[in-house]
Amino acid sequence: MTVTPESIDRRSAIAALGLGAVASVAAAQMGQRGMNAADTRRASLLAAGWNADAGEYALPTLRYGYDALEPHIDAETMKLHHSKHHAGYVRGLNRAIDALAKIRAGDNSVGSIKHWSRELAFHGSGHVNHVLFWMCMAPRERGGGGEPTGPLQEKIASDFGSYEHFVDHFKAAASSVEASGWAWLAYEPVADRLIVTQAEKHQNLFMNGMHPLLGIDVWEHAYYLKYQNRRGEYVDNFMKVVDWANVQRFFDRARA
Repeated sequence: MTVTPESIDRRSAIAALGLGAVASVAAAQMGQRGMNAADTRRASLLAAGWNADAGEYALPTLRYGYDALEPHIDAETMKLHHSKHHAGYVRGLNRAIDALAKIRAGDNSVGSIKHWSRELAFHGSGHVNHVLFWMCMAPRERGGGGEPTGPLQEKIASDFGSYEHFVDHFKAAASSVEASGWAWLAYEPVADRLIVTQAEKHQNLFMNGMHPLLGIDVWEHAYYLKYQNRRGEYVDNFMKVVDWANVQRFFDRARA
């Protein structure tokens, strides 16, 4: 499947799905490694889940191995989660984009727009959420765990009362999502405040206009092999692999 410039270009794709912050953060990190501008651009877009050469969304390569987050998140779960579940959302997103382009070209019935719009929302949100999810974690030797510092730590303390209060709120939100979904720390730019919110599935209940900073996947496929029905234990251990440096970078980008 090829997405033509008439259907969706790289800039609008990344901006519309909220992946600009990921691409920006990835580009900065890759630039520090001495990559040239063209390679940095291509690699940063791939990190954000967009293959500029193919003109379609793509499964990003993880920044760490499947076993790197052990013992908190097991290697088998990571492999299945990334290579099967996330890959499925990428395929579904590209399929929806392609179907909607064919409708505009007159090759499909306009009566199917509702179906494909739902597919776009579900698979597109699944793709974006997972891109951010992988970027928000890191093994301990690469900065995972601990607590935020600097401006993000100050903002968390200001908006939640303390880091401990934020953690309690975030864990409770993640543990109490009904059925499958997510919990998010997000930045709301109008009020200049941080908010913790839930999302059912990938796309329901999340407040539009906010910039996601830190998300935890609480679909059962994210934890069941290791934790079975002990979602709260999984949430506790997720906090031990949060890459606060990247969350800070997303926060800086959201406020810029």
